[in-house]
Amino acid sequence: MSRNTNNEVVPGAKNALNNLKFEVANELGIGNYQQVDKGSLPSRVNGYVGGNMTKKMVAFAERAMASGGQIPQVAQAAPPDPLNSQGQ
Repeated sequence: MSRNTNNEVVPGAKNALNNLKFEVANELGIGNYQQVDKGSLPSRVNGYVGGNMTKKMVAFAERAMASGGQIPQVAQAAPPDPLNSQGQ
């Protein structure tokens, strides 16, 4: 019996979220995240992936709200790279 009680807010978004997860993991240098056993990874690693996914989704939502919902691509909403930011 599954213990997952999460309900989908947007049906069909699961594939897009999985793609985002693997893209973020790849950006963080975890190239084989799709195949690796997530339970064998430290929680910090999984937390980095989830945290960066959240940053991207919030940035996308902020830009969509600021532009009246007129953003054609999610890629435009990528948050600035914290390693290359200048004190922001």
